[in-house]
Amino acid sequence: MKDTVDNLAAHSISSRFNQTVKHTFLSLRNRNFRLFFIGQMISNTGNWLTNIALTLLVLNLTHSGLAVGLLAAFQYGPILFLSAWAGAIADDMDKRKLLLVTQTLEMGQSIALAIIAFTPNPSIPALFVVAMAGGVFLAFDNPLRRSFVSEMVRPEDLPNAVVLYSTIVNVSRAIGPALAGFLVVTLGYGWAFTLDAGSYIAVIICLIMMRPAELFKEPHKPHAKGAVREGLRYIMSVPTLWISFVMLALIGTLSYNFSVTLPLFVTHGLHGSDGDFTFLYTIFSVGAVVASLVVANRGFVQMRHILYGAAALGITMLILAAAPNVGIALPLMFLVGVASILYMTATTTLAQVESKREMHGRVLALQTVLLIGPTAIGGPILGWISDTLGAQAPMIIGGIVCLLAAAWGYYATHRTTKPHQLDPVKIE
Repeated sequence: MKDTVDNLAAHSISSRFNQTVKHTFLSLRNRNFRLFFIGQMISNTGNWLTNIALTLLVLNLTHSGLAVGLLAAFQYGPILFLSAWAGAIADDMDKRKLLLVTQTLEMGQSIALAIIAFTPNPSIPALFVVAMAGGVFLAFDNPLRRSFVSEMVRPEDLPNAVVLYSTIVNVSRAIGPALAGFLVVTLGYGWAFTLDAGSYIAVIICLIMMRPAELFKEPHKPHAKGAVREGLRYIMSVPTLWISFVMLALIGTLSYNFSVTLPLFVTHGLHGSDGDFTFLYTIFSVGAVVASLVVANRGFVQMRHILYGAAALGITMLILAAAPNVGIALPLMFLVGVASILYMTATTTLAQVESKREMHGRVLALQTVLLIGPTAIGGPILGWISDTLGAQAPMIIGGIVCLLAAAWGYYATHRTTKPHQLDPVKIE
């Protein structure tokens, strides 16, 4: 009798586990999205490898927080000026074909970085110029990739696909820094950039292998002049969109600037090595992966998750700023990673599911502007603050800004949103 009960219990646990896994990865039943998922996992790992290696290269050549901030400005500045128009283009043209172009150009950027890094005395101006070219490519590539997700899956699978796409980015962010640390120490910066260039081959092959006939495309509606303004008017007409976007502008400028604040905090604030930085960044990213998988299986997203995520990010950043050494910072970095993705995934998912399909490109392009573009403004400011007030100061400022943004978001949501607009958005 006992054996029968034990077997039934084991079967029940196994069944629940299988259902959880199936629910978490539901959107992978779409073949085109499976190919995209594989290609982006490899390519994004290479992207993070290059991001970390390039930051360390500039930091070690200059020993300046301001230089690291300027690198971020060159990398992400073009997004401020180009992403909105890139989103309108994404809504009008064949996304798969355009992605083949942008991914090829980004591969060329990585090859250029490798060539510079292999020279005896790498030129900082040359690195900044190539970084800026990458920013131009990213301004078009990012809204393309994100809006293309909606064409690869059935409408009911879209929320899950959006979350899984965020998971791709975060898993890559866990693997890429660790790989960057290993390659920089053992082979040098040039080989790190070379490996990234090779990673683009995977996503290009996956894009070629897709079946265009199986894409879920909206009927083409050519946009008249003023498509960008139309997108802005649309966003302003949806309270949950414009409130979350204002929050994102604040947090994106002074808080979600980890490419600048974390290397300075670890190497200058905690006096850690390059290896310590890449290891802690990997732990940060593992926390992000865990949070992504939790969100993927949560079942719904609503505005309050954005508010909770922003508040959690602010609190964990303030606690991390007080860490006296690398050992204490280790578990705290994990928590910051969890909080950062609880906030960002909720923001991204709500923008996808609450906007009309024909507006996806423009809505997500503006979101890209507010997420990545402000780094061009905040990066140099935070780098200068680090040089002037200490490496902990940018982390403290970022935490305070997150808490203020969450408080304002709570106030604005309850002032402008009708009760029915607060209903949760279902993730199938």
